[in-house]
Amino acid sequence: MNVMQETSALMNVAARPPVIFERGEGSWLFDTSGRRYLDFIQGWAVNALGHCPDTITEVLAEQGRRLISPSPAFFNDKSAALAQFLAEKSCCDQAFFTSSGAEANEGAIKLARKYGSLHRGGAYEIVTFDGGFHGRTLATMSASGKPAFAPLFEPKVPGFPKARLNDIDSVLAAITDKTVAVMLEPIQGEAGVVPATARFLQDLRTLTRDKGLLLILDEVQTGIGRTGALFAYEHAGIEPDIMTLGKGIGGGVPLGAVLAQSHASCFQHGDQGGTYSGNPLMCAVGLAVARRVAEDGFLAGVRDKGRHLVDALEALGRRHGLGGVRGAGLLLALDLGKPVSSEVAKRAFDAGLLLNAPRPDTLRFMPALTVSTAEIDEMVAILEPIIASVR
Repeated sequence: MNVMQETSALMNVAARPPVIFERGEGSWLFDTSGRRYLDFIQGWAVNALGHCPDTITEVLAEQGRRLISPSPAFFNDKSAALAQFLAEKSCCDQAFFTSSGAEANEGAIKLARKYGSLHRGGAYEIVTFDGGFHGRTLATMSASGKPAFAPLFEPKVPGFPKARLNDIDSVLAAITDKTVAVMLEPIQGEAGVVPATARFLQDLRTLTRDKGLLLILDEVQTGIGRTGALFAYEHAGIEPDIMTLGKGIGGGVPLGAVLAQSHASCFQHGDQGGTYSGNPLMCAVGLAVARRVAEDGFLAGVRDKGRHLVDALEALGRRHGLGGVRGAGLLLALDLGKPVSSEVAKRAFDAGLLLNAPRPDTLRFMPALTVSTAEIDEMVAILEPIIASVR
């Protein structure tokens, strides 16, 4: 049986290469033929500690023998411990756990609208941004500013006027008496790793406070060490009212979170829930991942490896006349200067390197936070002849 026959029962929702992966270890994936691939996608910044680290596999085995899912109608020790850890490490006071980042963003939208109904005369609009990406539920697709989403699944959920990233005047123009919040990613990942500037985030925080609006930061991709800080908002010296997490918080298992400061944490009984919300199996993993990333020296290592990757990509760019490098920590993009990123990513796959091409002229790099400098150098060594041949 060939790969297409083996996978024919799966819905065809993406163009996948004709291989089947069966094992992972650190920065490497292995397919069923035994071939290995250097993974600089890591599940779209999901595997914070790489593939199948002992930190996660041992916790899964231990917790799986103790308690998996007692129902969200009851407290459990792991969700309580993870919520307390995140509250101590962030500016937020309370957490609601979900199974994905999209679900977390959906929860943040609901929380903001609840706040509007209680404190702002029923205001419900949330200003979001062109190029933003918040998930694939109907509400989070509506909140996103991804052009490809525009014709899909109409009618969209109303209430998400769009502003332009790093343009505070466009935000001001989008605010009306119906506005309750502003929501954005500190770095727009799907747009090609486009950062909000520190000045813009500071001005946005001032504007929202002056107008009594909530500031929601979608840190699904940037949170839990990805940018070299535990949370990306720390780089700008601001504090959001609501923050969402996903991807890295689970280190590969399905886990997300809505975090809120106490004044914004206004859900009442029956407003929010979920069958798997806060289940101890996933929260035990989340706690182990968060504690590992928060250990002394870990984030300094992410920053050091991020600088090494930036230096390597900038040197590659100089040798081949490419554009610049943007991003922070280990969430970076390389501007290829020409619409060849899909071809580069395809040839890289054939050479045993997994890269993401979020835009026609852009490669995105999201290695494990535990990637080694030697693996970074190996990635560049594989990529360079491909860049030279394509350009």
